[in-house]
Amino acid sequence: MDLPFKDKKFLFLLLSVSIVVTLEILSLLGIHLPMSYAPYIFCLFIIGIGHEVIFNGFQSLIKFNFSSINLLMTIAVIAALYLGQYSEAAVVIVLYVLGERLEDIGLENSKSALDKLIQSVPKTALVKSVNKEIPLDEIEIDTIIQIKPGSIIPLDGKITFGETLIDESAITGEPIAKEKQVGDKVFAGTLNTNGFIEIATTKLANDTTFAKIIQLTFEANAAKSDTQKFIQRFSRLYTPLIIVLAILIFSIPVFVMGQDFNHWLNQAVTLLVIACPCALVISTPVAIYAAIGNASAKGVLVKGGKYIEALAEIQAIAVDKTRTITYGTPVVSDVFPLVGTSRKELLSCTAGAEMFSEHPLAQAIITASKAEGFEPHAAKDFKSILGKGATAKCTVCEIDTVHVGKLEFIREYHEITPEVEKIVAQLSTEGKTSVVVSFGKGVAGIIGLTDQIKPDSYVAIQELEEQNIDVIMLTGDSEKAAHYVAKQVGISKVFGGLLPEQKSEEIKALLQQYDKVAMVGDGINDAPALALSTVGIAMGAAGSDTAIETANIALMNDQLSLIPFLIRLSKKTMKQIKFNTFGAIATKIVFILLAFFGYSNLALAIAADVGVTLIVILFSLNLMRFEKVKN
Repeated sequence: MDLPFKDKKFLFLLLSVSIVVTLEILSLLGIHLPMSYAPYIFCLFIIGIGHEVIFNGFQSLIKFNFSSINLLMTIAVIAALYLGQYSEAAVVIVLYVLGERLEDIGLENSKSALDKLIQSVPKTALVKSVNKEIPLDEIEIDTIIQIKPGSIIPLDGKITFGETLIDESAITGEPIAKEKQVGDKVFAGTLNTNGFIEIATTKLANDTTFAKIIQLTFEANAAKSDTQKFIQRFSRLYTPLIIVLAILIFSIPVFVMGQDFNHWLNQAVTLLVIACPCALVISTPVAIYAAIGNASAKGVLVKGGKYIEALAEIQAIAVDKTRTITYGTPVVSDVFPLVGTSRKELLSCTAGAEMFSEHPLAQAIITASKAEGFEPHAAKDFKSILGKGATAKCTVCEIDTVHVGKLEFIREYHEITPEVEKIVAQLSTEGKTSVVVSFGKGVAGIIGLTDQIKPDSYVAIQELEEQNIDVIMLTGDSEKAAHYVAKQVGISKVFGGLLPEQKSEEIKALLQQYDKVAMVGDGINDAPALALSTVGIAMGAAGSDTAIETANIALMNDQLSLIPFLIRLSKKTMKQIKFNTFGAIATKIVFILLAFFGYSNLALAIAADVGVTLIVILFSLNLMRFEKVKN
């Protein structure tokens, strides 16, 4: 989103407002422009700034649309010019246009990344039987297609030949590539990282999981309608009422009571001028813009004022786990040296054996060893056994063969003791991954790895619950991992093992239960749920372009603690809007009553109107200083 202060038209509007308001204040103090110049100068501002409003006002008059604020503004400007109140006419129009412009700030979204996402998926697949590329929409179920290393999988299917690592983050949101062998399912849109495979397709192009993500995202966006702003609803009654009152104030005293024509015409015209909702129309957008500006300064992209309003009413928040509550990268959490092996020896030898592996778990062990000051040992004869683990020879410890991998892999070479079984089971209940290591003479140790929880996650969730907002975890990760992380951060309601369409179904259920629900996620797989929720919040820096585009709010620095701040800011903003609105309406009522009884004073009314407008602006801009720290 472009900053408004880089918009030359917006800068020109601000300059015009400053000049016109200054001239009006000077006029109230008795300092006037020479009358020979005043009409031309102020009319220049009126036409230059308010030509669209006036044009729309005349269109509304032609169509007999008397609920249009543009019509009221047009009548008021013409009336003020009739009375010779040129500065008042200019003030009325420029403040109104400023309010309209500020309403638009923050509402302009960049072009959706869905188009880019769709373009990234192959349009053809290599069909084995004909040995050529065939368009996806022509490929039937049970067709054998071939997928090279580094290619995006074009269709859902089951592996019939080969083994590989598949990056499924586009579907499940989980960062660790999964080992896939014959018989395993693969999804369209996922990345085949390192092995040649053949798959038998299980779905047509339009029915794949990836296609459903795209479809659900578009449908959810289409189902969303913009909520009408208060001022638009109010104008349907306010504008016709003011026009009717002006007619009555003029016609009854003149034609029924026989009083002075010019006096009551002046009162009616004055009513139209002072009734222009300058402070009223600016009461909402200034507060909203100040809140958006505050959020932007803290690294939050808010795509429109309506999402600030919606956040104030949120009753529940659904959060993804990986890269939202956690960092999304595995780290060593536990080290269990066994049978006399030292911690240094276990980490150094294992890291050395894993030096040639690109697996994320291997890299995490190498990182942990170096972090503890244990340089990985030199190794040779490295061999990766897909789906099981790896072997190597440590040249430092002169160990014949180091075996690293899953428990079942080590069981092929050594007898597994009850102690080892117990440790692996305990790590599993905590949602952690076990890497078992042997040095040729039984199990030398076990290394536990987990997805590290972000330090601000616990505090953020506690603050949300203090605001009486229920927090629910929706994740594609396993139930065990989900429950373990949820327990650490204080979330009691957890749904694990969810595919994107299942997340959407859970959001629908939550909307039925709570009415107003926010969703926090990061990946392509979260896009449908983000779009379907009342407010979708993307972890922007780590998230996919699609999640950011689909979401209404993006946390560019990935700080979950910004969410409770945003909700407090939203509630404060809505209180400020109510104060602004009621203050503006109360001022209007007072001067409408004065005009009704024939005691209105145009100069005083304009002074009060400008004063209220300035108060509204100053109080609203104070939201820029609303702090992240909880009061």
